[in-house]
Amino acid sequence: MDKRHFLGAALAAGSLPALGAPTPKSPAGPALLTISGEIRRSNRGALDPVRDQMMFKQKLSFPRAFALDFAMVAALPARSIQPTLEYDGKPHALRGPLLADVLALAGAQPPDAAKVVLRAVDGYAAAIPMAQVRTWKMIVATHLDGQPMALGGLGPLWAVYDADRVPEMAARPVRERFGACPWALYHIEVQA
Repeated sequence: MDKRHFLGAALAAGSLPALGAPTPKSPAGPALLTISGEIRRSNRGALDPVRDQMMFKQKLSFPRAFALDFAMVAALPARSIQPTLEYDGKPHALRGPLLADVLALAGAQPPDAAKVVLRAVDGYAAAIPMAQVRTWKMIVATHLDGQPMALGGLGPLWAVYDADRVPEMAARPVRERFGACPWALYHIEVQA
């Protein structure tokens, strides 16, 4: 192979991943979770003060984001955990994908030192280091005791981890274990 053919083949091969990269999928149903901040993929534009009333009232702003519906979250490989919950002091089965896998849909692969801000519909927000998300193996729970979680309960999405399996948290009273776990999760901001 001469240099010209070699260079042409190398250039073509280098451009294939960009050409073959899948277009970010848009939600087929209502968007339940929006990821903004340090993301590499988006499937929606900037915050719209009319269409995005709750985000606007909670003073969020972003030029682009990645929106997911329930099916997009539920299609990811799920993990099951069984933490003791503060609401009744009993273990409950929670199932959903790893939070890191959900972030990866938006092309977010934050370093351990980066923070993610998890925001609930009531405005509660928890900013946690990505290292903690990974170490605690946080999930975005979609199911509680085998049933999809409803809005008005803990769902439809809940950022949570198995506090009983994290020694420094298991040593605390149950009511102090879930401050980093907003239920009714609807927005995640990835900060560098």
